[in-house]
Amino acid sequence: MFNLYNTLVYQPILHSLLFLYNLLGHNLGFAIIALTLLIRGALLPFVIPSLKSAKKMALLKPELDKLKKKYAKDPAKLKQKQIEFYRRHNLNPATGCLPYLVQLVVLIALYRVFMDSLKHGAIVGEVVNTRFWLWDLTAKDKTFILPVLAGLVQLLTSLALLPAIENEPQKRSVKKQTKEDLGEMAQTMQQQMVFLMPLMTVIFALQFPSGLALYWFISTAFSFFQQILVAGPGGLVLYWNKLNVLLGKKRS
Repeated sequence: MFNLYNTLVYQPILHSLLFLYNLLGHNLGFAIIALTLLIRGALLPFVIPSLKSAKKMALLKPELDKLKKKYAKDPAKLKQKQIEFYRRHNLNPATGCLPYLVQLVVLIALYRVFMDSLKHGAIVGEVVNTRFWLWDLTAKDKTFILPVLAGLVQLLTSLALLPAIENEPQKRSVKKQTKEDLGEMAQTMQQQMVFLMPLMTVIFALQFPSGLALYWFISTAFSFFQQILVAGPGGLVLYWNKLNVLLGKKRS
C-alpha cells in the first residue's frame, strides 16, 4: 500500500515540483503556486458539480427542514423520506467529499516532499533555491504572514459556504424541547466550525514549513473564487450586512 502511494502520489508530485522549479526560473515559490493551480484545475470536474449540488441543497433546505420537523419522532421514516427527497431532486450529499480527500492526500505528500527531500535543499538529488521573497520555504514562517493569510481566506471561504439566509430559531420552553433541538445543536456547531476552522488553519500553518503554508493559502484562495463564481457569495452577504449594521450603530 505504501509503495502504491509512493508510485501514484508522492513521486509524481515530487517530480512535478522539480519540473516546474526548472521551468519557472528556479523559483520554488512559483513552482509551488503553479503545482497548486494545476492540482486544483485537475479537480474542477469533481468540484464544480459538488458546488452546484451544495447550492441546490441550500435552496431546498426549507423543504428538508419541513421533513425533519414532520418526522422528528420517527427517525427511520425521516431517513427514508430524506433518501426519497435526495433522489427526487437528483442530489448526493456526499458529492463534495472526494475533492477534499484528494487535497488531504496532496497535502500529506507535499509535507513529505518538504520534510524528506527539501530539508537538505535538494529535490531528487538536485540542489534547489528554497528562498521565496521573505521566506525560506523549508522553514516555519516567522513573519506569520502566510498562516494569517491562509486563515483569513479560509474564513471567507467558510462564510461563503453558509446559506445566505439565517434561520431564526423558535423560542420554546424547556418542557417543550424535542429531538429537533439536536438538529439545532448540529447547526450551531456547524456555524462555530466556520470560525474554528480558520483558527485551526493558522495554528497548523504556523507549525508547517512555509512552502506548505503557501500551498494552503493558494489552494484556499482558489476555492474561495471558485465558490463565488459557481455558487455565489452565500453567507458572506449575511455577515457583510451584519457588519454594516454594527459599524452603523458605532458611528451613531
